[in-house]
Amino acid sequence: MRVLDTGLDGVVIIEPQVHGDERGFFQESWKASSSGAHGLPTTFAQANISRSANGVLRGLHYQYRQPQGKLVSVLEGRIFDVAVDIRPGSQSFGLWAGVELSAANHRQLYVPEGFAHGFIVLSDSALFHYHCTTEYSPQYEVAIAWNDPDIAVKWPCKPLSVSAKDSEAPFLRDVPEHLLPPGCV
Repeated sequence: MRVLDTGLDGVVIIEPQVHGDERGFFQESWKASSSGAHGLPTTFAQANISRSANGVLRGLHYQYRQPQGKLVSVLEGRIFDVAVDIRPGSQSFGLWAGVELSAANHRQLYVPEGFAHGFIVLSDSALFHYHCTTEYSPQYEVAIAWNDPDIAVKWPCKPLSVSAKDSEAPFLRDVPEHLLPPGCV
């Protein structure tokens, strides 16, 4: 596997080795020893799959207690996936990285703990898969506005559907520090 830097500390694009021929393909989607060799998690606490329709935007989500690192990939379709550094004291606080993930390009994105995460679906629909370093704790989940002008994510298209929770999310500058994940020292 190749691991590509995004410019944000810990956020990396993973290009797994894909073996294919006219019959189809084989790919290791995750392996503890390979992951550990690149400084990535060697264990996960939870795995999830979601499907979303074209133009659905989800995020920017995070947990302020029990923050989750996420290894994300797309099994069907295409998305634009985004990570935003929200660690107080981080030199890259408020900066974002984004990448297109698709079933065709097999890329994965690792979003470390302390980052908000979101995506928009670019294809008719997308089947999204992600491993999490800690279990989901809804009581600690927070959203930041996907269209926060200070973060200024360059989404590749205008969303067609955003949940009420995500539409009402505050800008990062309006989130009290105690609702942010642990900071950098």
